[in-house]
Amino acid sequence: MSSSTSSNGPPRNFPHTRWSVVLAATRKGAPESVAALESLCHGYWFPLYAYVRRCGQSHHDAQDLTQEFFRRLLEKRWLDSADREKGKLRTFLIVALKHFMSHEWRRASAQRRGGGQSPVPFDTEFAESRYAADPSAKLGADDTFDKQWALALLDLTLNRLRVEFAAAGKPGDFEVLKGCLMAASGAIDYPTVATRLGLNEGATRVAVHRLRKRFRQIYREEISQTLANEDDVDEELRHLAAALVQK
Repeated sequence: MSSSTSSNGPPRNFPHTRWSVVLAATRKGAPESVAALESLCHGYWFPLYAYVRRCGQSHHDAQDLTQEFFRRLLEKRWLDSADREKGKLRTFLIVALKHFMSHEWRRASAQRRGGGQSPVPFDTEFAESRYAADPSAKLGADDTFDKQWALALLDLTLNRLRVEFAAAGKPGDFEVLKGCLMAASGAIDYPTVATRLGLNEGATRVAVHRLRKRFRQIYREEISQTLANEDDVDEELRHLAAALVQK
């Protein structure tokens, strides 16, 4: 029997996550682990930036600190210290960032204002405008990080859905339907949505149901990709759901 299939249930969807592959590759000294981690981190850098800002760092220092953190993370083999049995990318990154801020950022201060360039490029001006627009100003730094982490996963999920609709030749349908994702079922104006889609109301209800189902599937996949053990997905789902409702 395959390790990814159980005789008592459906196939397991995530036998190998990107994070588990990164950890395994790092332990073998594989150079592709850097590229894999770089790809992972590109989607999750903003929660770290928001954490640094909430810790009281200025806009410019937060930019420099976050960029320098990623540069060192990828170049200094910090992954060697990752605990394979507690392999959450979310936990690893925030713990590593806190250590960097406490023990190494002062020594790196001479490289501020563009000295060390991060191999993970990100739009720092957009980051600051997004941070300034965050209504959760009363949250502490750790809660801010967790909430922004959950929001980053939602963004990745929406982007994947957008790509799927575009590949199917229906990018306009996604723009119409996406407003139905977070709305309560009773709050969706199906006649209006149906008119915009050019469908009857019954077909529109089916389209919304399928979209919401696919959204849940992709969101679960994106969460799984940040874990070394797929058995932790449900626990992480609960943690992130709680983080999202914080104000």
